[in-house]
Amino acid sequence: MRFEMMLIIVGMAAVTFFTRFGAVALLKKTGLPTWFERWLKHLPTAVLTALIVPSLILPQGRVDFSLNNHYLLAGILAAVVAYTFRNAILTMGLGLMAILSLRWLGI
Repeated sequence: MRFEMMLIIVGMAAVTFFTRFGAVALLKKTGLPTWFERWLKHLPTAVLTALIVPSLILPQGRVDFSLNNHYLLAGILAAVVAYTFRNAILTMGLGLMAILSLRWLGI
């Protein structure tokens, strides 16, 4: 391996280590404020929404709110099931069955 590549890898490892170590050392003494902890609880939902919604609305690179958008229809069904039953396995199973059924039937 070339020396420059090793230097880059070691540099990236050092930056990653010191940013994480600095945060842990700082928060060890002070702790997180309660408002920040409440805010952090919503972070996974926000990240998943940011990842999923574009693929539902833009399946072919352009906005599609029609009934021909199988991803959007299956996503709406999955969202309703998730909200109603609060069961991840049921949500994923029905969402997958919906997308496969819509594709197979060609609706």
